[in-house]
Amino acid sequence: MHRHGYKGRKFGRETDQRSALIKSLAESLVRDGSIKTTISKAKELVPYMEKLITKAKVGDLHNRRQVINGLQTIESAHKLVDDMTPKMSGRTSGHLRITKLENRRGDNTLMAQVSFVDDLKEAPVAKDQSKAKSTVSKSKAKTSSKKPAAKETK
Repeated sequence: MHRHGYKGRKFGRETDQRSALIKSLAESLVRDGSIKTTISKAKELVPYMEKLITKAKVGDLHNRRQVINGLQTIESAHKLVDDMTPKMSGRTSGHLRITKLENRRGDNTLMAQVSFVDDLKEAPVAKDQSKAKSTVSKSKAKTSSKKPAAKETK
């Protein structure tokens, strides 16, 4: 039997079960930031999530609805579009990394950890600068509390 033209892995599941599995893995990745799974599931998840991240970066209504369709809950889709993608650096792809772990004890399956390359826990730089500006403006406001004398009108 030939192998040409077959895309993806079956995981011993039906089509709807496979799509539910990938959606569930993507949901967990967005919610937790990194997940631990088998290497074959990780290799299927990364291209799926890369496409969702690309759509989330555009952020218009149509792409937001496609991201909602690609994940299980609306909250995680909004988190991906509104919170996570602005924190990602200027890269166009390669947002996820697969790190190989030791084999699983029960069946000796290769395990891997899928995580984001960028640190998404930190606040974006633009927000840090706005906070710094607000503290500087507050300190200037305290020092310049005296009002200048009003000009006389003729």
